[in-house]
Amino acid sequence: MNVTLLNTDIQLENERVLLLPFHHKRNQELKKIIFQDDIWEFMGMHMKTENDFNEYLANTEKDKLNAVSYPFLIIDKKTNRVAGSTRYGNINVESEKCEIGWTWYGKDFQGTGLNHACKNELLKFGFENIGFRRIQFSADEENIRSQKAILKLGATKEGVFRNNYISPNGSSRNDVYFSIIKEEWSAIKSERFSTF
Repeated sequence: MNVTLLNTDIQLENERVLLLPFHHKRNQELKKIIFQDDIWEFMGMHMKTENDFNEYLANTEKDKLNAVSYPFLIIDKKTNRVAGSTRYGNINVESEKCEIGWTWYGKDFQGTGLNHACKNELLKFGFENIGFRRIQFSADEENIRSQKAILKLGATKEGVFRNNYISPNGSSRNDVYFSIIKEEWSAIKSERFSTF
């Protein structure tokens, strides 16, 4: 596994999407979309004030510095606008696995195909360049939209993690977990991502 790549500035791109390292100066453009309330319904956090935004930036950068995650800005190449953010998270070098998640998009970019293009680049780079053996995904049990999007990637549903996180209102939330493993990637790439 080539984990040294996670210490470099990774830029991923296809005809639909550009993924830039989160620390890129364009991260300030997230302010234009980040305060849309329904984005955060299933994210275990809220985003209401400038202070919330600054904390989000600082915490995301801190996780990158601590090698817990590698975050990206998502750029919609059709409009050249910052559309949201995603990351490789829960990076486990010993087990050669990670989770793709913490993904969110502004309303204008939801349901446009941008997510599929983004996940194509993350999966391809994760399996083919970094060398992960397992890439997992999770979604709140009530977030049916995200679960459907994950299944469209070709991921296998594995089960429900009960009381997996606490929402901002203090309630316990369940997550559904999915994965793709390296032995499946070649076939999934051909079947699900042949247009990229």
